[in-house]
Amino acid sequence: MDLVYVDPPFNTGRVQRRERLRTIRDEEGGDRTGFMGKRYRTERVARDPGFADRFEDYLAFLEPRLREAHRVLKPTGSFYFHIDYREVHYCKVLLDRIFGREAFLNEIIWAYDYGARSKKRWPAKHDNILFYAKNPAKYHFDLSEVDRIPYMAPGLVGPEKAARGKLPTDTWWHTIVSPTGKEKLGYPTQKPLGILRRIVRASCPKDGLVLDFFAGSGTTGAAALETGRNFLLVDKSAAAIEVMRRRFAELPVEFDVGE
Repeated sequence: MDLVYVDPPFNTGRVQRRERLRTIRDEEGGDRTGFMGKRYRTERVARDPGFADRFEDYLAFLEPRLREAHRVLKPTGSFYFHIDYREVHYCKVLLDRIFGREAFLNEIIWAYDYGARSKKRWPAKHDNILFYAKNPAKYHFDLSEVDRIPYMAPGLVGPEKAARGKLPTDTWWHTIVSPTGKEKLGYPTQKPLGILRRIVRASCPKDGLVLDFFAGSGTTGAAALETGRNFLLVDKSAAAIEVMRRRFAELPVEFDVGE
């Protein structure tokens, strides 16, 4: 594999599920306020069974899978591990043992601004993505493929640089998948296409092969397909397989469903 990206369950201790809601105009009994102060009532349309995101020994669950990820990488291959603040420290120690501390290249912070707000601490609004190279002396990384982003203070860099934009750093501001947007496919932990597109374009050569063995909604495959890379997606969840079947229904994608 040229690139392995995985977004495993985060061991949050909760059941991860997606609820489908609808809002109905209701000035008297509405539970939320919309545009121009109009009141709406929320009704639950459906609720999927989800999955239990809880492990007695999370690292023991991950370790054999991460060792296989290292094994199947090409000598020039890269590995991205997507997790959150609860487990990232323990997972990095494990990955350092598997890949070697010298193989660690970045901790990418994906920051977003959506959802509930804690009143007892700073609200947690970021995920962590650990980036490793199998061989830190020789791996594929193509900056020319990476999308440019606006400067936060364009007046300080001049009009030419401001028009061109800058390359992202290790902190990525990107919205989540909107619960009501067209990108949402009905999988509870779906990640944005923009995040995966950036990873695939930077760390997998054109016509290369990308693996995601916690494939979920198939966003890694969609990013690979869009950018001219080949992909292999694996997931044991029947719900995930069904979402991916719908996502790739019109495309020449093969499915092999085992026991």
